[in-house]
Amino acid sequence: MLEKIKKQWFLIGLVIVFVSVILDSSRSLETAGRILKDLNGPQVMIFLIFVISGLMLDVEQIRSGVRDARATGIALLIIMILAPMAAWLLSYLPLQPGIIIGLFIVSVMPTTLSSGVVMTQAAGGNMAHALFVTIVSNIMAIFSIPIVLSLLLSALEMEKTLLVDKSGILLKLVVLVLLPLLCGLFLKTKVFSGFDPGRYRLQWINQALILSIVFVSVATARQAFLTSRITFVSIAVMTGLFHFILLGAAWMLIKIFHIEKGRFESILFMGAQKTLPLSVIIQVSYFSDFGLALVVCVSHHIVHLIIDGYLSTQLAKS
Repeated sequence: MLEKIKKQWFLIGLVIVFVSVILDSSRSLETAGRILKDLNGPQVMIFLIFVISGLMLDVEQIRSGVRDARATGIALLIIMILAPMAAWLLSYLPLQPGIIIGLFIVSVMPTTLSSGVVMTQAAGGNMAHALFVTIVSNIMAIFSIPIVLSLLLSALEMEKTLLVDKSGILLKLVVLVLLPLLCGLFLKTKVFSGFDPGRYRLQWINQALILSIVFVSVATARQAFLTSRITFVSIAVMTGLFHFILLGAAWMLIKIFHIEKGRFESILFMGAQKTLPLSVIIQVSYFSDFGLALVVCVSHHIVHLIIDGYLSTQLAKS
């Protein structure tokens, strides 16, 4: 039992953070979260997350992951093209604008920073390739997010009211993602080359920072959660459907291109999972008036952790 709690502590932490803030009748947690937001707490945490992500990178493993060009191409196809297309199709369901915006934000995100790599390894896949896809997709997303998100919104004639700041988003992604990632990689190779803090410890710190960002986000959108309890169930179903569409597309492409076991796991997990911190920072920075968008971002992360956690254990047995 204790071992299961250790393995699932991040998911348990997400639930505890969410429930604690929502059920806090004194609203002290909500106030604390709003203060942290006003002090630019989420931006600082995002910066630290990507510095630590750079410290966790293994250059040699990344180089070995580069060799599997076919698997990389398939994973990036799902992340960059099929995910936004799936969100665009789902947007024609009778959904509230905030839910559509949240779905669009999730769909343009790069792959997750940690859980996908861990699940790929647990399922017996190529962790090096998973790491490589993580790096490539996160760098590509810096330039693709402003363009693709704008296209999705304009397709539904929503861009006129939201006024997407493409250059502003690009600058924010460069400052909060690319620079700290390169900084972490530099520190790892040049400053701390003889010091190994342990990947598990760094991953624990990263996940703790992500939980802190979720805390701030849930606190600032508490009223949106409270006024949309029924909607939350529909959001969970919708995000689950979105994730299953991506998993189905990944599995179909794996079969079409005859990707064997040991190689397809990274496509499956990295292609379908989406990073939470970046989606939260985009929502908080540009779509704070749409509280339901945050519900979608957090809901999808919880849903994909549950689905893929089960899937990784089943693949490990096969």
